[in-house]
Amino acid sequence: MIRLIRPYISFTEVATELEEILDSGILTKGPYSKQLPALAQAYTGASHAFLTTSATTALTMCLKHLEVGPGDEVVLSDFSFPATANVVEDLGAVPVFADVSPDTFNMTAEALESRISSKTKAVIFVDAAGNPSGLERIKAVCNERSIALVEDAACALGSSVGKRKVGTIADFTCFSLHPRKLLTGGEGGIIATNNDDAAKELRLKLSHGADETMDFVTFGYNYRMPEISCLLACKQFEKLDTIIAERQTQMAEYTRLLEPLGFKAQLVEPGHVHNVQSVVFKVPKGVSRPILSAQLKQHSIETTLGTYCLSACSYYREKYNDVQPVAYALQETTICLPCYSGVPVAEICDAIANSLR
Repeated sequence: MIRLIRPYISFTEVATELEEILDSGILTKGPYSKQLPALAQAYTGASHAFLTTSATTALTMCLKHLEVGPGDEVVLSDFSFPATANVVEDLGAVPVFADVSPDTFNMTAEALESRISSKTKAVIFVDAAGNPSGLERIKAVCNERSIALVEDAACALGSSVGKRKVGTIADFTCFSLHPRKLLTGGEGGIIATNNDDAAKELRLKLSHGADETMDFVTFGYNYRMPEISCLLACKQFEKLDTIIAERQTQMAEYTRLLEPLGFKAQLVEPGHVHNVQSVVFKVPKGVSRPILSAQLKQHSIETTLGTYCLSACSYYREKYNDVQPVAYALQETTICLPCYSGVPVAEICDAIANSLR
């Protein structure tokens, strides 16, 4: 089976350190749990970085800091994994779905403007498949309206806008360390921010509410990453830029071979760097993505949809009846293809070409 993705970490890379961790008996709050946020902070250029159990809990912590709750609305990109909306729903607020560009797959400024109301407490911009295109325009709208911008950058570690890495543009940026991500800890998340006051509160809240003297000055949470997970992620930080460069080369090869067949690659706007977290194409007109995926599975090639139209998921469709047309069309017509070190791009494209005949 040609898998969709394989993690960029091997046992031999961590064998010595893993043995040291197990021998020490320090399985949490050890040296790697301190090293990892420092690496994230240095890599992104953010003033502060905090670890969480996932991008989902990272998003939740940011919304809690912003005091999002019942009676509030949060405008969010409609083309994403359901966690983006789930965190809003969980806090009792209303997720307001903003449609996306058919080219970049990201929320547009026009869609955002049309969905802002007097109840809007925050905006969540999603870097679809890791693509940050349009982020600065969304930030400009939020600045004009004095609305906090939370970036669901679960897929976007290593992407950038101009000379600024993702992690330094939105008010709060949330990364994922899930196994499908370029840098994984098995699970895990990172919050990056330049807001000093928010950082003080997040530091307390992520430590059960304890300050440096271990006085519990507020209530808090345990969203810690295990030491072994932190080790895995630290090791991959050393080669993250190399991983991204390799995936960009593979994306270019996919594009060269598939565009003549009618596939259309996700647009990355000039001045933006896409980490190629996911290789996503729109299938040609008249081609059924589910049928194509089934045919490729018969050739032992794993694929999936680009991602989900949140407003069309059964729960949100039934509750809000607010399906966004572009996001829905992308859900039905995008395909995510394998991308990792050594993936046989030409073989996959040949199988796709044969499936279309």
